[in-house]
Amino acid sequence: MPTPSNPSSGATGGIPEDTGAPDAPVTGAATSTSSHTDPAAPPGPDTDTEAGTETGSAAGTAAGTGKDAGSGQGAGPRAGKVAAGAAALRRRPLTAALFLLPALVVLGALVVYPIGYSVYRSFMDADGSSFVGLDNFAEIFTDDGTLIAFRNNLVWVIVAPAVCTALGLIFAVLTERVRWGTAFKLLVFMPMAISMLASGIIFRLVYEQDPDRGIANAMWTTVHDTFADTAPWPEARPRTDAPLKAAEGGAYLTRETVDAASPVSLPLVGIPPKEASGAAPAKKAAKAEGGKVTGTVWLDFVKGGRSEHGVIDQREKALAGIEVEAVKDGRTVAKATTAEDGTFTLPASADGATLRLPAGNFAQPYNGVDWLGPTLVTPAIIGSYVWMWAGFAMVLIAAGLAGVPRELLEQARVDGASEWKVFHKITVPLLAPVLGVVTVTLMINVLKIFDLVYIISPGATQREANVLALQLYLKSFGGKPDQGAGSAIAVILLLLVVPVMILNIRRLRRESRR
Repeated sequence: MPTPSNPSSGATGGIPEDTGAPDAPVTGAATSTSSHTDPAAPPGPDTDTEAGTETGSAAGTAAGTGKDAGSGQGAGPRAGKVAAGAAALRRRPLTAALFLLPALVVLGALVVYPIGYSVYRSFMDADGSSFVGLDNFAEIFTDDGTLIAFRNNLVWVIVAPAVCTALGLIFAVLTERVRWGTAFKLLVFMPMAISMLASGIIFRLVYEQDPDRGIANAMWTTVHDTFADTAPWPEARPRTDAPLKAAEGGAYLTRETVDAASPVSLPLVGIPPKEASGAAPAKKAAKAEGGKVTGTVWLDFVKGGRSEHGVIDQREKALAGIEVEAVKDGRTVAKATTAEDGTFTLPASADGATLRLPAGNFAQPYNGVDWLGPTLVTPAIIGSYVWMWAGFAMVLIAAGLAGVPRELLEQARVDGASEWKVFHKITVPLLAPVLGVVTVTLMINVLKIFDLVYIISPGATQREANVLALQLYLKSFGGKPDQGAGSAIAVILLLLVVPVMILNIRRLRRESRR
């Protein structure tokens, strides 16, 4: 065991004599280095200097490496591991090939072969029996259905990723400041757990035209009816033998003029009994004084019973809320509205006039918006896509937002920047790489959209909602299958996706170098 005065200890580069336990390995290394010298040679200054220099260099290198490893970058050890792994693979290429072979076989069978066969098939005719060159591509660019699909795909690529990314950014930023932010993120992200097929079925029901079935029109009609009057009895109409006749615009006029001497009877039919079940019983109007004109409007029908036409009997139901106008020489001289019991009273000026029931009494109720009509079918389907994928964008952006230095945001607020400027000038630029990932990913996704369009769009408007993936399916497996043209559409779709993928790969490589 060497003593502190041993020359080999001095070869470590001047370690103090009271060196503790952590330096013992270095002293041992120095001793081991000195032991490689010739034992017969005297411990001259050259030997000691050489050993000390070598050991000191090793210690210095180790110290330098430790300093680099302790830095925030951590690039030294990682680069060393990568280089060592690459060197090992170069020494044993057969082993590397064996490990990669299963993945290459699956990739070739599921990706490379279908792509190659589709390219080959795009130059063949419908049944694949003869070579047609570029005829399939020429047909595609002259077919109206395919051109509509190109147009709709362009709308999808521009609108859907932009809306999803914008909503994801807004949700991610706003939910950072509320206690229930996690619950909100969970609710927004939940649609991602639903398949495209199930989402299409859900929104097919949401967009139903009938407000009693479609929630979109149920909400829309509720808002509309809040600010607009609706017809009280839209399905009412007179019998052919009733004292009313049809007039222009959907109104009804009395066949004869009225007078104050006798009350007027205006019977109507066409209303389902269940809709009038809550109405009050009709009451025959009494003769009014002062030359006023009175009358009754009622439902001249009794379910399961016999009633006399034009006569109030068997507790027939009154039709309240119907507007009655007195017309003389084409000019309205008086108006009245039926009461709960169906009766009405007009002033004396109505004596000798013709009574009119305006068309507004019988106007059909507002049924909302035709969401799946030719005009709105594509925006409606894009809305269902946004419902599904806004949560995906929000989660990725929220993860990127967690890495934004809070010191920069706080410093900007201290310097007097408003919240909008902090968001616009600092948060968004720092999140630019994440926003790029989300946007490019969604662009690739919408180029291949098929399920939602096929399920949501009805047959009458499927042409207006058509996209390339759906057109590919219809061409290849529709009523007149032409797999040559379908393969040509698949090749074009691939050529549209490839540039976006290359852009994404280049961006990922740039990010990995940072």
